Amino acid sequence: MSPMDPEVLVCLFPAGFIGLLFLLSSVKIIMEYERAVLFTLGKYSRVLNPGLNIIFPIIQGVRKVDIRIKTVDIPKQEVMTSDNVPVSVNAVVYMRVENPQKAVLKIQDYVYAVAQYGQTALRDVIGNKELDFVLTQREAIANEIKELVDRETEDWGIDITAIKIQDISLPIDMKRIMARQAEAEREKRANIIKAEGEVISSVNLRKAADTLSQSPGAMHLRTLQTIVDISSDPSNKIILAVPMEVLRAFEGLSKVPKKKA
Repeated sequence: MSPMDPEVLVCLFPAGFIGLLFLLSSVKIIMEYERAVLFTLGKYSRVLNPGLNIIFPIIQGVRKVDIRIKTVDIPKQEVMTSDNVPVSVNAVVYMRVENPQKAVLKIQDYVYAVAQYGQTALRDVIGNKELDFVLTQREAIANEIKELVDRETEDWGIDITAIKIQDISLPIDMKRIMARQAEAEREKRANIIKAEGEVISSVNLRKAADTLSQSPGAMHLRTLQTIVDISSDPSNKIILAVPMEVLRAFEGLSKVPKKKA
């Protein structure tokens, strides 16, 4: 029988096909942003680095892990502050896999686990703070939550890079109360500024009065200037105060007896 006989080719085709599949399945290409955990007969062997890697199919298997930073959303939830005010808070956790071996061997679903633990830590931290602190110190609260989550996930090979508080919502009644409080605070500051202005104005008026009293003609000049300023508006009426000496002089003239012709 010749090697080129059709029967021989038919027999060799399955073997070649199986060999090709075996060769292709033994080649694993790992991307730069990935790491692969290698298992041999179900046991951990090592972590495969980016590039071309050769494994033995059937007895070896890999599980790829993305080491890029992931964003995990903590859904909005209602939390009661230490001063018994309900607030709705949501946040975002930024995390990445630092140790692929631990991320695969220590935890089943590290993304879900981080989300759940972040949600619990958020409730614990905000529940121990007063409303004013929660509204004004978002960064401090986020850092405290990050420390709690990072401490717990360190054994999972996860690094928490940051946690950001996205939104803090208050009940409608509380918003109205805070709006009235802010309005009262602004009115208080306005009254204080007005009172300080009146004090400064009174001091300046006293200085001006002392200066005018030291010059005999200064008061008359100031009076004439005021009359000129008032007369520029036709709707204003000018009332002149005549000194008592002038009135007595006119009264004296009226009492002088008239001479008979």
